[in-house]
Amino acid sequence: MTDSTVVAPESGGGSAAAAALCRGVCRLFAEQGFASLAEFSLANGRRADIAALGRGGEIAIVEIKSSIADFRADGKWPDYAPYCDRLYFASHAGVPQEIFPEQAGLILADAYGAEILREAPHAPLVAARRKAMTLRFAQAAAHRLHGLFDPEAGFREML
Repeated sequence: MTDSTVVAPESGGGSAAAAALCRGVCRLFAEQGFASLAEFSLANGRRADIAALGRGGEIAIVEIKSSIADFRADGKWPDYAPYCDRLYFASHAGVPQEIFPEQAGLILADAYGAEILREAPHAPLVAARRKAMTLRFAQAAAHRLHGLFDPEAGFREML
């Protein structure tokens, strides 16, 4: 569980490459009207590298993979699908695109931006799950914002 402070993503072993990918992906989503949170805790105990909430309530989750080894070492990505309308992998040009499964979208990113190479299949959330995810997202964002001006408040994000 992370506290309410703003954190860099720790996917890919906390690498600078993963942090750069996160920044680029969040910029892409912002351009598309999404608000993004890195290191977002899901109700199943998993932590998504990026969760993004769109203007219409749509939810995307992005799993960052900064290397082939990072992809092979982590098989948790199917656990994210029940919590989003679209699931993506994000990586950089040095990772072969063909390793990423077709069941998810693919984003090519760097520290300055990103591009969707393969759109993620759309699997709409049921209303109750969408409401729960939206509330979880709002609370996490509010706690992180509060943590910026009151770091001693000790807020914890939801499990």
